[in-house]
Amino acid sequence: MNIQSAGKKLFVLDTNVLMHDPTSIFRFQEHNVFIPMVVLEELDHAKKGLSDVSRNVRQVSRFLDELIRDADQQTINAGLPLSRIEHAPNGEREFDGRLYFQTRQLSHLLPADLPGQIADNSILSIVLALGKEYPDVNVILVSKDINMRIKAAALQISAEDYHNDQTIEDIDLLYNGTMALDSDFWEEHGGKMESWQENNNTYYRVNGPLVAEWYPNQYLYMEGDDNFEAIVKSRVGETAVLQLARDYRTKHNSIWGISAKNREQNFALNALLDPNVDFVTLIGSAGTGKTLLALAAGLSLTLESKLYLEIIMTRETMPVGEDIGFLPGTEEEKMAPWMGALMDNLELLGSRSGTTEWEQGASQNMMMNRVKIRSLNFMRGRTFLNRYLIIDEAQNLTPKQMKTLITRAGPGTKIICIGNLAQIDTPYLTATSSGLTYVVDRFKSWPNSAHITLRRGERSRLADFASDNL
Repeated sequence: MNIQSAGKKLFVLDTNVLMHDPTSIFRFQEHNVFIPMVVLEELDHAKKGLSDVSRNVRQVSRFLDELIRDADQQTINAGLPLSRIEHAPNGEREFDGRLYFQTRQLSHLLPADLPGQIADNSILSIVLALGKEYPDVNVILVSKDINMRIKAAALQISAEDYHNDQTIEDIDLLYNGTMALDSDFWEEHGGKMESWQENNNTYYRVNGPLVAEWYPNQYLYMEGDDNFEAIVKSRVGETAVLQLARDYRTKHNSIWGISAKNREQNFALNALLDPNVDFVTLIGSAGTGKTLLALAAGLSLTLESKLYLEIIMTRETMPVGEDIGFLPGTEEEKMAPWMGALMDNLELLGSRSGTTEWEQGASQNMMMNRVKIRSLNFMRGRTFLNRYLIIDEAQNLTPKQMKTLITRAGPGTKIICIGNLAQIDTPYLTATSSGLTYVVDRFKSWPNSAHITLRRGERSRLADFASDNL
């Protein structure tokens, strides 16, 4: 094994990195990649099954097979070329890293309480051996396992998390869908302003340097001025068209008996009820009203406006794992234990839709006939036409799963993704690598999408106090 350094780093990949991202071997630019034999063994044990992890492992095997197919032993020892061209804003860049396999015994004496037969410890032993054999090469272990990185640090091994799957570096940089305008905004941008009314809506055309920072369907407001809340309908350069947002905080404009209780909820209802917005993401902590607002808007658009045939609600059944088959009954009956939030909100909405018990019961039955519960496991290959699709707990989905779901949308379908980035249960997913973060960032410039971050809890004074103090 002849590792070519020339100032390059050598990244030793843990098994979980390849399981998480099959393309990770191509993500280290001009640097070299090393795969220990124990990692290949672990991949071989995990290749069977229908889970996403098993599919990723099989994809890794296909990539490795393509790379090694026509290589002889000398080429393998010299490293398989991972050359690729990346298109960047400042031009094309060609990367020429190499992939090395462990082709002979490598070991380093570990502390007595770290036996080498455990896979993680065997990898640590190999990293130490590589560092000793190639002192001029910067050997770095890459792992998604926090405990693995802690053990590496204790052994004075350079270890890093796999960052290439992160959409943004810091979750605080995530687009929140709103912008507060300064009090002098109109002085700088109102000189050539035009205004008009169309279809009972008021529009403004404004020009100025701040306009270039706006995104389509971004919500603008002025602190202390509830009378000005606007939506960016279009933007070209430093010119934008704004539409005054409708106020759903009044009982007169309530949706299925629900009124917005704060500015963010009002913006959310504007996005949810806009037929020109096909994709809406709502992020917020528990009690901010994400599910309630999405359901109320869906019922209004389905039962009153008749824009959609039915409401479909789905979510990741994370605690159960990949298979829900051990629960008895139909698909909806199997999903029922995971849809407590849906049932709670439907019960509340049903109680708001009538004055007598009979009216409320009839409304409840009517709503249940139009609301369908579906499992994520059976979404692949489907196409939804004229449906209002709610994806709950979307923070637990990977970018790949999110793409699979969103591409199910046919003509006339609206998709709502709701979640709380502070409550991620999926292993190896963080707030910066979640599929929900991914779609918020990728869709922010699309004129038919909208995003709102809900910040204020409206559940109860008890829940608000607990959220702040526990």
